[in-house]
Amino acid sequence: MFGQGGHAALALMSLLLLLWHDAAPIEVPQDPKILQDLKQPPTIVKQSVKDYIVDPRDNIIIECEAKGNPVPTFSWRRNGKFFNIGKDPRVTMRKRSGTLEIGFRSGGRPEDYEGEYQCFASNDFGVALSNKILLRVSKAPLWPKEVLEPVVVTEGSPLVLLCNPPPGLPPPFTFWMNSAMTPIPQDKRVSMGLNGDLYFSNVLAKDAHTDYSCNARFLFTHTIQQKNPFTLKVLTSRKVAESTPTFLSPPGTESSKMVLRDEQLLLECIAAGLPTPTIKWFKKGGDLPGRKVKFENYNKTLKIINVSEEDAGEYVCMANNHLGSIRHSIFVQVKAAPYWLDKPTNLVLAPDENGRLVCRANGNPKPNIQWLINGQPVDSAPPSLSRQVLGDTIIFRSVQMGSSAVYQCNASNEHGYLLANAFVSVLDMPPRMLGLKNQLIKVIENNRTFLDCPFFGSPLPELRWFKNGQGSGLDGGQYRVYINGTLEIKRARSEDEGTYTCVANSILGTAENQVLLEVKERTRIVRVPEHQSAIRGSTARFDCVVKSDPSLPITVAWTKDDKPLYLGWRLKKDEESLNIPNVNEGDEGTYTCTVKSEIDQDSASARLTVLEEASLNPSVSSALPPDRPDPPMDLDLSDPAARSVRLTWIPGNDHRSPITQFLVQFEEDRWEPGRWQNLSTYPGDLNSVILQLAPYVNYQFRVIAINSVGQSQPSRPSPRYKTSGAAPDAIPRGLRGWGSKKDNMEITWEPLLDLERNGPNLHYNVFWRRKDLGHEWNNVTTMGSKHVVQNTETYVPYEIKIQARNEFGQGPESNVVTGYSGEDKPTDAPTDLRVSKVNSTKSNIHWKPVDLNSIQGEFKEYRLYYWREASLVPGLMVNKEKKTKGFYSTVAEPSGILSDLVPYSKYKMFMVVANNRFESPPSNTVEFTTKEGVPDAPRFFRINRRSFDTIHLEWDKPLEPNGILIGYQLKYQTVNGSRIGRLQLEQFLPNVTDFTLRLPDRSTRYKFHLSALTQVGAGEVYAEESPHFTNEENFTDATGLGNGE
Repeated sequence: MFGQGGHAALALMSLLLLLWHDAAPIEVPQDPKILQDLKQPPTIVKQSVKDYIVDPRDNIIIECEAKGNPVPTFSWRRNGKFFNIGKDPRVTMRKRSGTLEIGFRSGGRPEDYEGEYQCFASNDFGVALSNKILLRVSKAPLWPKEVLEPVVVTEGSPLVLLCNPPPGLPPPFTFWMNSAMTPIPQDKRVSMGLNGDLYFSNVLAKDAHTDYSCNARFLFTHTIQQKNPFTLKVLTSRKVAESTPTFLSPPGTESSKMVLRDEQLLLECIAAGLPTPTIKWFKKGGDLPGRKVKFENYNKTLKIINVSEEDAGEYVCMANNHLGSIRHSIFVQVKAAPYWLDKPTNLVLAPDENGRLVCRANGNPKPNIQWLINGQPVDSAPPSLSRQVLGDTIIFRSVQMGSSAVYQCNASNEHGYLLANAFVSVLDMPPRMLGLKNQLIKVIENNRTFLDCPFFGSPLPELRWFKNGQGSGLDGGQYRVYINGTLEIKRARSEDEGTYTCVANSILGTAENQVLLEVKERTRIVRVPEHQSAIRGSTARFDCVVKSDPSLPITVAWTKDDKPLYLGWRLKKDEESLNIPNVNEGDEGTYTCTVKSEIDQDSASARLTVLEEASLNPSVSSALPPDRPDPPMDLDLSDPAARSVRLTWIPGNDHRSPITQFLVQFEEDRWEPGRWQNLSTYPGDLNSVILQLAPYVNYQFRVIAINSVGQSQPSRPSPRYKTSGAAPDAIPRGLRGWGSKKDNMEITWEPLLDLERNGPNLHYNVFWRRKDLGHEWNNVTTMGSKHVVQNTETYVPYEIKIQARNEFGQGPESNVVTGYSGEDKPTDAPTDLRVSKVNSTKSNIHWKPVDLNSIQGEFKEYRLYYWREASLVPGLMVNKEKKTKGFYSTVAEPSGILSDLVPYSKYKMFMVVANNRFESPPSNTVEFTTKEGVPDAPRFFRINRRSFDTIHLEWDKPLEPNGILIGYQLKYQTVNGSRIGRLQLEQFLPNVTDFTLRLPDRSTRYKFHLSALTQVGAGEVYAEESPHFTNEENFTDATGLGNGE
């Protein structure tokens, strides 16, 4: 029980953790330019195992490797005291490493170096510790000499031959053989126990025909030692009395066993009796954990792998024969060495930032948590105002340079310990650019484009993008800036060309990089090659006319049948075509033109068919054009089999274009009589094929010939061919389980296709069981495609499988899939919804999560409902439509970013948690206001020419001023072809929406850039160019160029 002080400490700790807000730890990029300058405390990267058994015939190597900057130095403790390596000539330490090597070439005993070792890795910023490594030398002691008298036993009696192997390190593996080194046969009656003894449930006369020797095999030395053999003398009688079962091991009616979590549990029951008893196992109050249980040694041993807390309890073994039965209860306790719940990890912070190290472990008994700093207990370290230890958590506030250190967390109980190192590195680094300098990026017009700007600094800099050195930063609309510095241009246009500058800024300085973006016209084939037929000896020509960006070099390459085309002396290629003179049969094929630039490509294909020479008949001046082939004839079926038949036909006339393919179709008269369906296609040089068929179908077939012109008419149908039935081959697809109500689960699947039925009377066997309880399978047989399981618990997992069956048998079972019963409304609402860091278009949001069990279904998201309640601009009406944004987070202190907000507005929001069907009650409603931003573009911008020497400009205020308008800014300059005049600037009050410009010359043209202004800066630019008037007499016609009303 806690005293009053203990309660106060707990309350203080809870309050501090509730109010705590720390910065996200800095992630240091694995960039060589950063890492070579990055000073970091040591980190242990390799060490020997805690329980380290070595072979006495080898040198002893105790590993300890660490990294850090500066490179760490190493020292060792042995049995808690400083180990002076320099004073022992047998011990050396590897260079740039802490690994010890102990050699015995010049003498010495490995046993003299047994003990507990611990490695310390140090540099200017801290000390990291290895585990405590218990070094022991393997031992293989000899069997004690003994004289064994013959064992006299009555036939039918039980017998135990003791092994008692010598205690080795590690313990030896035991087995029984006779003097001739033949293994002793083991069965239900005779077997070896876990302790190595040989048990006879009852002795038979034949057991005296051999002797019995226990053997011990030692793993490290690979030696086998043999105990002196036992000889048996069996006293026989005419009639052997039968006996009820009794336990040889363990004795009595009760025993207990302790096992550690994640280890292996072995329980043993060996019984005597005649006839030989059988052994059965039970667990009181529940079923044996089926997936983890194995029965060995003829059911005498129960093995459970990866033991967990739920495996504790009372296990009962029962031995019985026809004379009776007995039971023995084994009470199993599951304890646990410490295991991690939350292992501390390295923490990199900037000066004045906050952070925390958390060390949470569980075990049975509950582990004790001890913190160390650089290998010394934190309680004995000099006090620090920036560090506070609260149980399993160390909180750091406003850390400063020079406070880097390595912290160790030791979690221990009577069954073992865990040791974790985690450094806290206070990093002070000005912004740096990590990418290539002044990159040139070429992109295709209208494509999405990404400009990379990898950067780093501590504290983490703020990154902004600018175009051509102007503006207030690119983000929103056409642009999107990612947290890693990448700028996305959603659809690159020619006006997006220019120099983009990314600027990383922190209190320690500024770094920038530039990316030059060029937007290119897409490369495309505007006149593609077309399919054609050519008479042998004539000339064929394929066009390939390309349009591309004039600044991008292109290459044009031709392939034939997907292989590079060798031009040789005959074929001719120019920029727009391929010519094939003196066509022959080898030229037939598919020709592809591929045009490539350095950033894109296009291709197009056409087929060349070579025809026979023109007829010599004088009345025929040229070859007839090719035509569709005639239908195949004389379809014949042969070689009948259960699931195949051979189909043969005679091709029809190809009409001067070779047949390239035959299409075989079928019709069946059971499911869709009269409907012809495609079965398969075959090359044009085949006219006899084996058709693969489905069972239980009455087929007829027809064939269609295909050439370059098109398809023939179908052939006449073949005779019918009926396949015999069979069990289904197919597994129903789309198996799923889902709840339509909170207390059911609907199991649905797609029915087999008609041609997958394989026989009459198709049914489905559906199986289901709770996934987490290991129950037996439930099953039902149905003709439909749905089965509803009723009276389920809310949202629990089920294992589901299915198979089809018909009159001929059962098909294969499906894989097991996981389904869930229905969901219910979440009971708990998120709490303490709040905002921070609100700017003009974004806000950070925070909330306290719900208990996941309260969601009563699959956790889908935290759903934020938010709406624009009002604009802070007087008189501006707003759309109050609710919007939603989802956040998927399971962390203890969730947060997110709400973006795309309208500046200078009042917003309201609340949050719910959602599963797939329902939402929870709402959280508290929060009001917040966004800061003033830059305005949208003016609503319209018109240019009217009212006389020869003036231009009149009109515009309207922006639909969204995003703040209080303080005026308008008009920039303009003369344009004459590619020559641009000096930029001139006019500024207007917010109530001025027109301007008249006097022209120095009636042919002068201007480019205008108009933007509205708030206190934050200039908004989106509306750019227009004054019109070019070809008919000066019509100067009084106003030409409006805006989007205006």
